[in-house]
Amino acid sequence: MYSKTEWATAERQEFADLLDCLDDEQWSAPSLCGDWRVRDVGAHLVAYLDRSRAGFFAKMALHLGRVDRLNTADVTRLSKWSREDIIDAVRANAEPRGVSSGFGGRIALTECMIHQQDVRRPLRIPRTIASGPLLAALDFARIAPLIRGAIRTRGLQMIATDVDWTAGHGPEVRGPGEAVLMAMAGRPDALPQLSGPGVRELSRRLDA
Repeated sequence: MYSKTEWATAERQEFADLLDCLDDEQWSAPSLCGDWRVRDVGAHLVAYLDRSRAGFFAKMALHLGRVDRLNTADVTRLSKWSREDIIDAVRANAEPRGVSSGFGGRIALTECMIHQQDVRRPLRIPRTIASGPLLAALDFARIAPLIRGAIRTRGLQMIATDVDWTAGHGPEVRGPGEAVLMAMAGRPDALPQLSGPGVRELSRRLDA
């Protein structure tokens, strides 16, 4: 049985492998993260790999508790890094530490899984995610304050059809676990893979 930390390490290593295989056009292509390019998603991942808990909260205070501002500042700070710098940093720091190791590695696992899909989905590079890591990410996405999965799905029953996972009460939203995860993370791109009477409300909440 693998630990969440081992799953998170493997997820980061796989993400580094993905980034290393992209051509220049893909490296600069749009991601699902707002106006971030693929390279910006990689830079964002690098930014928090070794940040201590104290360092994270100090930076959050500097940006008035706005994680979006912190993320933007991090990406800007690393904008001069080369592709090789970013990929090497992800590989060298694959094992979670500092703030990313929180909740037994669930922060690193879930964050990296979502961001890897932020890159794969628009580039049409699918993958199959093992059930263990996917279940752990689904559970954590519902309770993580920064992901806001619980807020987006309040009053809805989320059902993964390819793994044994159900959460919440209300009109059903059904679909592959990866699509459910991405919807909880606020990605409208996942909505076409979902079905059920709760999809219309979820779509409204995602402004899709």
